[in-house]
Amino acid sequence: MDVRATSEMSAPRALGTALWRNTRLTLEMIKIEHTLFALPFALLGAIFAAHGLPDGRTLVWILVAMVGARSAAMAFNRLVDCEFDRQNPRTRDRALPAGRVSAGYVRAFVLVSAAVFVLAAAMLNRLTLLLAPVALASILLYSYTKRFTEYSHLVLGWCLAMAPTGAWIAVRGALDELLPLAISLTVMMWVAGFDVIYACQDVDFDRRVGLRSLPARFGIRRALWIARGFHAVAFASLVWASRLAGSRWLGGIGLAATLGLLIRQHRLVRPDDLSRVNEAFFTTNACVSLILLLTMGGEVLVR
Repeated sequence: MDVRATSEMSAPRALGTALWRNTRLTLEMIKIEHTLFALPFALLGAIFAAHGLPDGRTLVWILVAMVGARSAAMAFNRLVDCEFDRQNPRTRDRALPAGRVSAGYVRAFVLVSAAVFVLAAAMLNRLTLLLAPVALASILLYSYTKRFTEYSHLVLGWCLAMAPTGAWIAVRGALDELLPLAISLTVMMWVAGFDVIYACQDVDFDRRVGLRSLPARFGIRRALWIARGFHAVAFASLVWASRLAGSRWLGGIGLAATLGLLIRQHRLVRPDDLSRVNEAFFTTNACVSLILLLTMGGEVLVR
């Protein structure tokens, strides 16, 4: 075999290796595993809408839509915030600001992820397809909100809150009850609360570069009280959703566990000690969504 033939055989292999490396780095950068935050709420909305498990085809396309939407949103956020991430000591080692993956590749990743989301919406029903541009615009435009409003936490909450209502529409083809809206309000205020806590880490940086957040405007102590207020509204909305769903003892266990986790989250973080923010943000919140899926969703399946 001559040198030219060997080179022709190795080129596709090198291309494949580079593509895999860039994809792996991008998935790590957007923390694909944190899809776990919103995915259980989407599944919960689908289970309530179907009064049980939806059919396999619908369930698969809901999952594809969730992964596509979140991947597009997170990758776009990293792309838009690249210069800020490069200046921030907490984020400068991320793959994009550190130069381990190119901006061009991330742009392509955003486009492919958005296309996957729209395809999934089209495969579900007509209404999900018609609403797909609204959802896509919301999750992409969120990335700019810290430039002009300190209430970006609520916008992020809105983006994730679309998951349960979107899944309900995916199953039924209509928004015909209050239940998915109650769950969405829960998600919106829950996400806004823990995003306020997470933003406390960047108060000094945000003020220095002109980015807006509730901690940057009001200070960490007051911002943590605002987060508690958001979570109080989230829990009240969850109780409302539970009543609308007719939850009984298993749903009650989910409510009690969620309340305990929310209280624990706020006990982990103090104005003078932010060292446990990641534990409060990632571990506790992942548990909340899973517990509610297993209890409130499990109750529907048991019936």
